[in-house]
Amino acid sequence: MNKALGCLWLGLMLLGTEGSSTQADDSALRPSQQAAVETIVRHESQLKVINKAIWEFAEVGLEERRSSALLVEKLNASGFEVQTGLANMPTSFVASYGSGKPIIGILAEYDALPNLSQQVAADRVAVTDGAPGHGCGHSGLGTAAFGAAIAVKAAMEKYKLPGTIRLYGTPAEETLIGKVYMQLDGQFKDLDACLHWHPASVNNVWVMSSKAAVSVKFSFAGTAAHASGSPSSGRSALDAVELMNVGVNFMREHIKEDARIHYVITDGGGAPNVVPAKAESWYYVRANDHRDVEKYFEWVCDIAEGAAKMTRTKVKIHIDTDCHEIIGNRPLAEMLHRNLTAIGAPKFTDDEKMFARKVQQSLIDEFGSKFSLAIDESIQPLSFVDEPNKGSTDVGDISWFVPTCGLRVACFAADSPGHSWQNVACIGSTIGEKGTITAAKVLAVSALDLLEKPDVLNAAREDFTKRMDQRKYTSLIPKGQKAPTKIR
Repeated sequence: MNKALGCLWLGLMLLGTEGSSTQADDSALRPSQQAAVETIVRHESQLKVINKAIWEFAEVGLEERRSSALLVEKLNASGFEVQTGLANMPTSFVASYGSGKPIIGILAEYDALPNLSQQVAADRVAVTDGAPGHGCGHSGLGTAAFGAAIAVKAAMEKYKLPGTIRLYGTPAEETLIGKVYMQLDGQFKDLDACLHWHPASVNNVWVMSSKAAVSVKFSFAGTAAHASGSPSSGRSALDAVELMNVGVNFMREHIKEDARIHYVITDGGGAPNVVPAKAESWYYVRANDHRDVEKYFEWVCDIAEGAAKMTRTKVKIHIDTDCHEIIGNRPLAEMLHRNLTAIGAPKFTDDEKMFARKVQQSLIDEFGSKFSLAIDESIQPLSFVDEPNKGSTDVGDISWFVPTCGLRVACFAADSPGHSWQNVACIGSTIGEKGTITAAKVLAVSALDLLEKPDVLNAAREDFTKRMDQRKYTSLIPKGQKAPTKIR
């Protein structure tokens, strides 16, 4: 699709922006919650502008300077007390309002993914070739979290509610960094409960667990030499990387089916006629249980050491981050599901559904995919399953210390793949805006439940205590190591 047609589609999308995106059941909400929803409705235009701005910034993790600064600016203007640059990460922040207990946290993310720049268009058309894009929808994620925070603050002021609401700006979720290092820095230690959400192609409560993961770089050092004239004088670091990768690929046969090991070569040398003196690979080692991650990580390190010995090179191992699986919480999940049902799933116009169908067409053409829906407007039943999500998130580390739960709201075309250009197009459109507004409402009324209903919070604590029995938090990150300043 050319730029002119892309603009036409954007124009069609904008036709669907009038009216409420959800139908809330006011009878199911208390006055404070109704006030919070009304605050979000009044601020819808501002929230759409924030989502679009962060979508356009499209900054990768640890480099979200403009995205973080925009949210901090808006929070300061809204009367929050904001601390920035926490845990050695300039783009992190914590914004607080109120005082005393309970302290309820809401998580905000705002990092984009490399090489996913995409216009609000139904075909693959980059805004800037090779630039990042919000393929995971974090422009809307951070925006909704901000909207929820200001709505809770407004309700607290109007109804003189005790307690504290905090918005946590957590950088670099895509590389599992921000929340891990903020947790190690003690930023969540006094929270009573923590809420989060994620843009998705469905509407449901995030009940499942996730995969624990360690992100680690293996840097090999050898000796440079002329690859043809004097190869016997060289020791190839690239050979070590390749031998390590072969060894890990044979290892895969003997690990649990839930485990995942994947890598990229970040440095393979400079020219074919020079024996590479330096080479590096970047690995993720994942599993459903952090104890398995620890075991497989040790095995991968042994393979790296073996590759170094085989090539007469040396290897340096650096752990960027180590995140844990999510610990679920049934009372929080039931509360979020109840509030999602009361607020209602976002509703979409015919033009928005037509746009989603156009987005799906590329997947039909390439993979033969079948889509029963354009966009999902239903709410899935609340269910508790043992099978964890196949992805990883640093939310998991918070859940080992604080009762934590989240929800997903439809912001993408139905059944669209994660981390795709299709999702970039949708989160930047009115489809993503409507899902973002819905999420803000659900988070806000849920935070107010936790502030006003001690029985819900007590039940969440009891469930957390039971789930954490016999669990011990351990981290592969060396004690005292600071968060990286750059991941790539």
